[in-house]
Amino acid sequence: MIATKALLDRIDARAEERKRQIRAAKDSLQFCGKAYYVSADGSDENDGTAPECAWKTLRRVSETPLEAGDAVLFHRGDLFRGWLQTCAGVTYGAYGSGEKPRLYGWDYNLADEALWEAYDSEHHIWRLKNKILDCGTLVFNGGEAHCRKLIPSYLGSRFVCRDDESRVFELAREMTQDLDLVCLYDARLDTTPSKGEEFPIPLLDEESLGELYLRCDRGNPASVYEDIEALPRRHMICVGSNANVTVDNLCVKYVGCHGISAGGQVNGLHVSNCEFGWIGGVIQHYKGTDPNYPEGGRGTVTRYGNAIEIYGGCEDYAVSNCYIYQVYDAGITHQVTTQGKTFVMHGIRYLNNLIEHCVYGIEYFLEKNMGDTESYVDDCLIEGNIIRFSGYGWGQQRHNYHTPAHVKGWSYENTASNFRIVGNIFDRAAHRMLHLVAKKQESCPVMNGNTYIQHAGMMLGQYGANETAEPPILRFDGQIEETVRNTLGDRNACVLVIEKEK
Repeated sequence: MIATKALLDRIDARAEERKRQIRAAKDSLQFCGKAYYVSADGSDENDGTAPECAWKTLRRVSETPLEAGDAVLFHRGDLFRGWLQTCAGVTYGAYGSGEKPRLYGWDYNLADEALWEAYDSEHHIWRLKNKILDCGTLVFNGGEAHCRKLIPSYLGSRFVCRDDESRVFELAREMTQDLDLVCLYDARLDTTPSKGEEFPIPLLDEESLGELYLRCDRGNPASVYEDIEALPRRHMICVGSNANVTVDNLCVKYVGCHGISAGGQVNGLHVSNCEFGWIGGVIQHYKGTDPNYPEGGRGTVTRYGNAIEIYGGCEDYAVSNCYIYQVYDAGITHQVTTQGKTFVMHGIRYLNNLIEHCVYGIEYFLEKNMGDTESYVDDCLIEGNIIRFSGYGWGQQRHNYHTPAHVKGWSYENTASNFRIVGNIFDRAAHRMLHLVAKKQESCPVMNGNTYIQHAGMMLGQYGANETAEPPILRFDGQIEETVRNTLGDRNACVLVIEKEK
């Protein structure tokens, strides 16, 4: 079918209604233990056991040893800054009325003129007076604008240009556009060998406070913008390997690593009715070849950040009814490189989410290496999601611009059974819509009843086994309906082609 303006307007309206429903979701959590309350008007000296004696900060919650069955409830309409360490078996949700409680990554808003000083007036470069963790980007006025982050390599005890490692990285020469951002830190160095080489590179962790430089052509940034949020090098909600953690009805924004970070063996992680926005983009490390710039050597960087991630094995993992947008990497992901260990991912449910302007809407991979032959994925269902505009968000300020996809499985072994992708809307991607490749054909997902919307001539993606060769790139051409039916096996699909303008 031709995607007329009327049809596309209907898709837009459906996405807006999904967003409205998620933001208006009611609190209906069930728990059997104690309830603890957190409010912007509270005090960390309180015991937190009633709204009138609520705690105040995420730090107080993180430092309290809670019991399985307990719940931590954040007051709706309030803002909490920092990061949250979870406890096993505990539910984290909301109470009161109004908008979802907001959890933001950095300790304060940067829209204060006193926080900025002119560093190079000729080139309109400003420096944040306070040191700060590496930032994925800065977001202005709630998304009205954001930065282009420039990232040098670090070689020979100095920052150098990534595309010419013989050239020293100089701010005035490299920061050529309004709202260019540079974060520099090398106060502590790491000499752990990587790629067979051993020489100092910056050590990045939660104590790596460095310098932030911003080009702002119209003057002091805080005089130009009323709201400036940093995406700092933090995970917002740290699950680790804690079992049976529930997160419901929270708004997680402006954090540079992962919105929810879990790994190892993670059982019973449930995330529902949440909003995740403006996440990722920080430097993970300087070790080894940067996959975003594979020509670089040791001293180049890896940049990362997902809204919800499990890295490792999992059981009973569900993400449902969440609104996820503007994420540097993936909206939702389960992934692992096994390093010779065995990981099983079982009982995965991604249901009825709205995911927009991420590089990868949903990402998964199982890379089996170092002798591992036993790891596998079983019983994975991706159903009822609306995934739109993958590769059109801020995360495209990357070197590997050709990787975006609505569902990204890469081309690893990806051993899987009972894998289904059903009843989703896949709406326009900058490159592949789908990258669903596995060593064996039987490990590829069963497709049924999905809607595919793409510009004529652009990519549908890749689907199939790579045991002997990579499957071909499939395109939105004159045979697209036949391709979806016969290659993807989606015989109940709806295919909408956006014609080229004449």
